[in-house]
Amino acid sequence: MLWGTTFLIVHLAMRHSGPFFFVGLRFVTAGVVALVVFRRVLAGLTRQELFAGLAVGVSIFLGYGLQTLGLQTISSSKSAFITALYVPLVPLLQWLVLREAPRPLALVGIVLAFAGLVLLAGPEAGGGAVGPGELATILSAFAIAAEILLIGRFARRVDVRRITAVQLLSAGLLAWLVMPVLGETLPAFSWVWLGAALGLGAASVLIQLAINWAQRSVPPLRATIIYAGEPVWGGVVGRLAGDRLPPEAFAGAALVLLGTLVSGLRPQRRPDSR
Repeated sequence: MLWGTTFLIVHLAMRHSGPFFFVGLRFVTAGVVALVVFRRVLAGLTRQELFAGLAVGVSIFLGYGLQTLGLQTISSSKSAFITALYVPLVPLLQWLVLREAPRPLALVGIVLAFAGLVLLAGPEAGGGAVGPGELATILSAFAIAAEILLIGRFARRVDVRRITAVQLLSAGLLAWLVMPVLGETLPAFSWVWLGAALGLGAASVLIQLAINWAQRSVPPLRATIIYAGEPVWGGVVGRLAGDRLPPEAFAGAALVLLGTLVSGLRPQRRPDSR
């Protein structure tokens, strides 16, 4: 629920700030909060935890940076539903990277999600074309899928408090480091981006800590199905705020959500009647 409601807040903040300055402030704030709260355990930081935290931090930086970049030109509802593509992407990346073949239903979910993505992007992007906002959000979905897999790989072997602090701080600093490379300048002061960044920074500590803790016992594929609630809340909040999507986009959103659910189904075996 918290994750889904952030789409509209970021979308509004993008009227007053550049994407990477905002992402940097959001996650540096979160990282500083984590450093203060978990300061007593940070002395025990290991090399493995540092490496794991930096690896996940890079994926957070790419996921949120690209998503925020996309929110400059597309609505919060559309961003939420396109971001849902990361759910069927998790089994696909497990297959390509970890050599763990997905089940047939996961492949069906991938096909449904891609079909929904075409419908989502089509009406506002000139038929079958994908605009820059949609493309950035698609790429962010890949980064978020990588984040889920990395957390699932490291969660049981690290202290979640220490790795959370490293993840958040590294993601924020990376966002600030790329600003001059991309030509992004400091925005004029606004209470909108300041309040949004500080509020989302505090929320990010809770969200990331919960993810790191929960995925110690919840496998990546099941976790992604739980995360499927994110675009639902994002779409609901965006709709309440006045977002209007054409019928094709609603059909596409339904296919994306159907794909996320189908990819996590497990057919029950019939009991042996002998």
